[in-house]
Amino acid sequence: MKNELQLIAVKELNHYDDMYKIVDFLNKNLSNMNLVFGLTEKEGKDMLSIYKES
Repeated sequence: MKNELQLIAVKELNHYDDMYKIVDFLNKNLSNMNLVFGLTEKEGKDMLSIYKES
């Protein structure tokens, strides 16, 4: 059975070079809570997304 991701929240932030390290830290330490964090860049801004695994 394939796990599905449900988008919980998205936050637009000013670009920060080390933001990927924060996202990696969150994914490693909160995986047992079925949360997945994503990071994308759009027009010079960072978009931080939180997903819940079902």
